Amino acid sequence: MPRTHLTVLQWLSLSTLLLQIFPLSHGDVGTAAQYGPPYTPTACYGSDPTQFPSSNLFAAAGDGIWDNGAACGRQYLVKCISATTPYTCVPDQTIQIRIVDFAPTLASQPSFGGTTMVLTETALAIIANSSAPSINIEFQQPRWYDERRGVPYLTVSRRNEAAKKEGEKVVSALV
Repeated sequence: MPRTHLTVLQWLSLSTLLLQIFPLSHGDVGTAAQYGPPYTPTACYGSDPTQFPSSNLFAAAGDGIWDNGAACGRQYLVKCISATTPYTCVPDQTIQIRIVDFAPTLASQPSFGGTTMVLTETALAIIANSSAPSINIEFQQPRWYDERRGVPYLTVSRRNEAAKKEGEKVVSALV
């Protein structure tokens, strides 16, 4: 095999390995729209007012992440990465939202249909110009979030430590 082919193959192998170890994107890519009140009832928690964070940073899940209702209560870090209108995204701004509803069943009309998430007007305004009907987003669950239990890992760790000190089983500390 000629030396140039060997060098190219080595470079491609190294590049592939590096991209596997250090991915360029840390989350999934999707789209987001916005919606306003009324927010109840929701597909996740009905008319319970305690479902909404006081910050108004919550969202409805689109078909792609709804997962037959398993998305209820999930938290995501969301960042605007682009939009059809230039300068729509607020640079270096990320929000943490909680899923409380299913987008196709929202009580109010979203600004754009068929998106990955529909954010509250408050949430979208933090990461993008709120006049945009939809934006492209990067989203991921926080590393510290324990999806199976709906609580932060930190909380789980502290509960586990407390249980160990008291001689309880870890599972009973999480219930």
